[in-house]
This record gives sequence, structure tokens and C-alpha cells, in this order.
Amino acid sequence: MFSYGLFYPAVPAVNRSARSLGEQAITASFDNAAGGMLYCRVNSQSLIGLADRQVYVFDLDGVLYLGDTAIPYAAAAVNRLLTAGKQVYFLTNNSGKTRADYKQKLADVNHLDIPEATIFTSAYASALYLKHRAAAGRSVFVIGEPGLASELSAAGMVAVTEPDTVDIHDIDYVVVGIDRKFTYDKLRFAHAAITRGHAQFIATNRDSTFPMETGEIPGGGSLVAALATATGREPLTIGKPETHAYEAILADAQATASDSVMVGDRLDTDIAVGRRAGAYTVLVLTGVTPPDRANAAPPEWRPDRIIGDLRELD
Repeated sequence: MFSYGLFYPAVPAVNRSARSLGEQAITASFDNAAGGMLYCRVNSQSLIGLADRQVYVFDLDGVLYLGDTAIPYAAAAVNRLLTAGKQVYFLTNNSGKTRADYKQKLADVNHLDIPEATIFTSAYASALYLKHRAAAGRSVFVIGEPGLASELSAAGMVAVTEPDTVDIHDIDYVVVGIDRKFTYDKLRFAHAAITRGHAQFIATNRDSTFPMETGEIPGGGSLVAALATATGREPLTIGKPETHAYEAILADAQATASDSVMVGDRLDTDIAVGRRAGAYTVLVLTGVTPPDRANAAPPEWRPDRIIGDLRELD
């Protein structure tokens, strides 16, 4: 049963005080892992109790911003939730930046003052996954950008970012994320470390694309696919739609999945992780998913609610 919902004007912005995140929360989750008006189609039954849910988890690319351009009404929606006393987190598959980088980007682009501890990335989750498995001191060949190497180094790993600078047999892990300086030599060296060495193949995420102001560009998943094709092996995936980081957010918030809302623009990652975790899911049409694809989503990717932008989210 569907009805139509009305968007309301945004309210003034406020700041949120910082609070800490216990690393134990994310490591434990790995053990358990699993002004204007606009109308939109929503599931009437799913609207029941939405305002009572306490934890909101937002994707970033395509939800808060596109590239370096803020998406209208997004920051106001976040501030409205914070004013209402909700717990707000951010969960991105983009591994290119550190959590500190994303905190700064949200300040620069969206004018939001967000505690770093409420920002989860696939790079951060990958680093903690390895740290929890006694990988500190081991060598990781990184196909990725500085944010990924920094998070791995901060967790105690030795990040190798250039091919042929160490012997392939000295590489314990190959971790792949978005890399806009990807080369054939990186692919070749990673292939050798996995097939002729003993390196474990790990993907921060499998996003084939991510949205920018001018349209979609290839994502980290496209590079993962290249290495998977070359090696004939599938990686262990850490980011969405896997639930590791989402469960860590719930642990930090001391909340259950049924008390949470996952807000994203991708069906196969954002909505899928929410459904797997047992959260209420909201698809916003400001990113990569057009309305026709959203309405035709298979059951495992079907959102509880579809909105045009974040003005109606409360």
C-alpha cells in the first residue's frame, strides 16, 4: 500500500558535541557478523513508528554531496535530526579518505560539525578487521588512495603502496579500494602477490561506480573486478552490503537494528546493508539510482521508503 508524503522546509543548523567511539564495538561486530513542496511515493505501513527510531545512518556520496558540491537540504536534514535528539552516523564505502578527512569535508562542503567518531569508512573498517586478526606489523599491498594507506598504517600494518619495492612473498594482504592512479604495474604486482605469494585478497568495497557532479565515475569495485578476473579469486569484502561496520555503529549507539534507519542512494549497497542488518531503509534519489530502477528493485534491495531529497526525512 503506497501513499504520498510531503516535504517540509529545513530548520536552522546546529552543532553536535563530540563523543567517543570504542574500538571494541567494531571488532566485536566482526565476531558476530554477520521551503518548496515535493511529493514522493512511500510505503504507508513502513511509516509507522519512523519518528520514534533513534539512530540514523547516512551514506555520503550521492546523499550529502556530489563531489565537492553539497546536495540541497541534506545538511538541514542532519541538523534537524540532531536537534530532535537522534543519534546520527555516517557510513561510506569510499575508501579514498580517512575519517578525519571526511570530518573536514563535511565541514567544508556541508558546513556540518560532525564528530570523527561517528564517521565509518570501508578503509577504517578494513583496517580494524585486520588489526582484530593480529595483522599488526604485517605487510599490506595497497591499491588505493592515501586515506586507505593511512588507516591501515594507523592500525599497525606496514602499507606498501608502490609495486616491486618489496618481494611478493613479503606481502601478507592485498587490499583494494578506489585508486585514481591505478596502473597495470599495480595490477601485475597484486596478482603475483596473491597467486605466487601467500597474500589474502581483501576488497574495501565492490561499488562499481560512485556519483560526481558531472555523473558517475568508476568506483573501487571496478578495480576489484579487474584483480578478481586476473587471479580467478574472489576477495573478502568488508564494506557495504556486508554488515560489519553497520553492526559496529549499532554497538556504539547501544541500539538495535529495528531502532535504526539506513539512508542511502544505492540499492545494492546502502539498501542491501540496511535490509541485511534489519534496519528501516530509505532510498534518496539524489545519487546513482533513478526512480524507475528504484521502483523495480528486487526484494533484497527494496527500500521501505523512496524520497526525492532529504527534506521529508524526520
